[in-house]
Amino acid sequence: MTFSIITPSFNQGGFIADCIESVLAQKGVAVEHIVTDAGSTDETLAVLARYPHLKWASEPDGGMSDGINKGFRQASGDWVMWLNCDDYLLPGALEKVVDYIRSHPEADIVHGDCIYVKEDKTPIRRKYDTPVDEWDFLFVGCCIPSTSTFYRREIITGGHLLDVGYRNCMDWEYYLRLMRLGYRFGYVPEALAGFRWYEESTTQKHWQRMIDEGLKAQRDHLAAREMPSWLGGAGVLKGMRRLFQLRRVAKRWMIHRRWH
Repeated sequence: MTFSIITPSFNQGGFIADCIESVLAQKGVAVEHIVTDAGSTDETLAVLARYPHLKWASEPDGGMSDGINKGFRQASGDWVMWLNCDDYLLPGALEKVVDYIRSHPEADIVHGDCIYVKEDKTPIRRKYDTPVDEWDFLFVGCCIPSTSTFYRREIITGGHLLDVGYRNCMDWEYYLRLMRLGYRFGYVPEALAGFRWYEESTTQKHWQRMIDEGLKAQRDHLAAREMPSWLGGAGVLKGMRRLFQLRRVAKRWMIHRRWH
């Protein structure tokens, strides 16, 4: 079983070595690491040049989703994921994913927990997840972290790439679309990656854009499923989010109580 790790990159030279080293540190698993840089002007290219095992190129792109798609198209591994250049895999993460896949061959997408960390990698808290369903994605949002989510390459070769119209919520829209297509999600109850949470991160800098894109993803999904249009009202969606967040809290408590 082989993995392709895709890292979109732009002017994150202070973090990208952590990302690369975390992939190099994975044991017992064959990995290719593809970096699609959007034309960085900081020290990023000098860092990339220090790692001859990388497959990388630096050229303008149409945004993060386009950069990830470029990496997806190059991937040759059995399983593919994207790992943001300011995030990193935890030790043994890929071995844990392999163990899960071997015992759950029906899974098409596999996701695990992440640990939110500060810029210096000081832990903030672990994000405990649960197995997901369509209602989680529709009403709660992007409730699983892309930085610890893996896809069978057949999904990519089947033509299912990120929607380049999304610059923040590309993962949320992708999960909703894959759910509509019938792909099956599996959950590994293990921390697999570190997710940096800081003021200059894309999530923090573009909060309003994320809200707007999320609303579009929800409404498009409702339309594709031919659900009642009134469910797409901002007030209704806000209320449903609160309700299904409580549902996820209950699911999380029941699942992690059983596993621990």
